[in-house]
Amino acid sequence: MSARDFLEKDYYKALGVPKDAKPAEIKKAYRKLARQFHPDANKGDSAAEERFKEVSEAYDVLSDDKRRKEYDEARTLFGAGFGRRGAPGGAGGQGGGGFAFDLGDLFGQPGGQGAGGLGDVLGGLFGGRAGGRTTSPRRGADMESEVTLSFQDAVEGVTVPLRMASDKPCPSCHGTGGRNGALPTQCPICLGTGQTTRNQGGFAFAEPCRNCRGRGLVVEDPCPTCHGSGRALGTRTLNVRIPAGVRDGQHIRLKGKGAPGERGGPPGDLIVTVHVGTHRLFGRKGDNLTLTLPVTFPEAALGAEIKVPTLGGSPVTLRIPAGTTNGRTFRVKGRGVTRKDGTKGDLLVTADVVVPAKLDSSGRKAVEALRDATAGEDPRAGLLDPSGGS
Repeated sequence: MSARDFLEKDYYKALGVPKDAKPAEIKKAYRKLARQFHPDANKGDSAAEERFKEVSEAYDVLSDDKRRKEYDEARTLFGAGFGRRGAPGGAGGQGGGGFAFDLGDLFGQPGGQGAGGLGDVLGGLFGGRAGGRTTSPRRGADMESEVTLSFQDAVEGVTVPLRMASDKPCPSCHGTGGRNGALPTQCPICLGTGQTTRNQGGFAFAEPCRNCRGRGLVVEDPCPTCHGSGRALGTRTLNVRIPAGVRDGQHIRLKGKGAPGERGGPPGDLIVTVHVGTHRLFGRKGDNLTLTLPVTFPEAALGAEIKVPTLGGSPVTLRIPAGTTNGRTFRVKGRGVTRKDGTKGDLLVTADVVVPAKLDSSGRKAVEALRDATAGEDPRAGLLDPSGGS
């Protein structure tokens, strides 16, 4: 709503209610007049149509406590007759010490004194230049989707097809929203801007117009297929590249792949949430892969060279030194997750020394011989020392 409306239009008079009317009185008056002047009940009557728009605009303001308060304050501040040529004092400013002026002079419109003056003041008060009718492009909405990847695809990167549900022009009205392709008209409340403003404590707040829901346009006779939206549900398939190294639960934003914009505005973004499955051998720790490697007791005691698998590559040979303890971790350089700069993390291999569950007679004799040979070594020395080993 423009500042001019606050000054020129008498919404109380439009509804036929006093300025101190209660909300119930305002609602009752609106319903009565809306039924009387509704376009469906007055086919082809342009005067009734204009009256219906006037009544609707008045109710939109007076039914909202905050907007009604702002309207009353503006009318009190500048005067209810401010917008009429020659007011106060009648037409031409005659009588009562009146003086002649044109509202165009104050708003800086053609025929007036140009920019500046009260138009600039009201522009700050109501959140924009008073009386302006700009129609700006609107960015499309962001869309969301999900994809589930295998562990290896997440590490290496993959291109996946995503089938998206999206809006497309309604085939019945070809996107106009009107029956049989009839074009929409400019919203009488926001004058095509798609926004109205509220003044609160000296600050102006913009909000989507309630009458046209932010579109700036209204459809008099809605299309029965899309109900006036001009859009229909369709599907499209996008080939989305998931970068290497993506993590479980990570969000990937794809610029310009969301809903299309309005009035030439740019499209929104597509936000893809990635879910990553598990692997039977490998785990992940940051940019590093992890692997638990079973090692026999003789290999751990005597040392060994063991073939170790890698993710998506050929095995590598890992040298296990003699005396390797259970849980010791070895690092294989460059066999981990690909980073953003193209480098790779490492493969962390943890030794899991496996103790035989059963021994035959020869195996038992061998272990007993080892026990006798290492009898002088006590790994628990000092464990039960009351002095704590000091």
